[in-house]
Amino acid sequence: MTVLRTSSGPAARSAGLTAPPATRAQSPGWRDPRLIAGVVIVAVCVLLGARVLAGADDTTAVWSLGHDVPAGATIDRGDLVVARVHFTGDGADRYVAATTALASGSTATHDLSAGELLPRAAVTTEDTAGLVEVPLSVAPDDLPASVRQGATVDVWVTPKVAAPGDDRVRAKLALDDVVVVAVPTTRDSLAPRTTQQVIVGVDEEGAADLGDALGQLADGRVVLTRQAGS
Repeated sequence: MTVLRTSSGPAARSAGLTAPPATRAQSPGWRDPRLIAGVVIVAVCVLLGARVLAGADDTTAVWSLGHDVPAGATIDRGDLVVARVHFTGDGADRYVAATTALASGSTATHDLSAGELLPRAAVTTEDTAGLVEVPLSVAPDDLPASVRQGATVDVWVTPKVAAPGDDRVRAKLALDDVVVVAVPTTRDSLAPRTTQQVIVGVDEEGAADLGDALGQLADGRVVLTRQAGS
């Protein structure tokens, strides 16, 4: 039987058979560049994720019709569903917010279809039932952006041509403290808009002088004014 012997003396060391010293694995310290890079990457991902989630909920809750509603029909909570829509500019102001409760006796001013957003101009209340509706054509520059259905406005008329010898053009008050019944919006957004129709309601007292007011409105430039909060 052959026996193998391992040489461990000076001859073995001289032959290069000495075992290398053992090294211990060390855990990386907090100054390790790899650890710092990992923390930065995680922080950036969290920040980007938060911004994406915040942008995804940039919507406004407005009322939408749950079914068809004909003109003149009463609109109540059972006819509406909440729709979340992303609007640009002041587009949300044209529709009834879902945080707004409709007044009792609210009715549709024109036919509404299921799924359609509920425009402010499409809703009227019993408070305006006895008013005489007067349509006005107003240039966009003469119509405050805050004027919408339910607002109280004054209607002024500026003569298109000054009287002979009068260098000043003075406006006259045609209708005082009238309620805006509707501000219809055009369906063709590509068409140039030179005037905006505004429908105001005149009570019985004002209706007695409506003939004079209409004569003034026909001969001049119509300007609406509104006191803030009215």
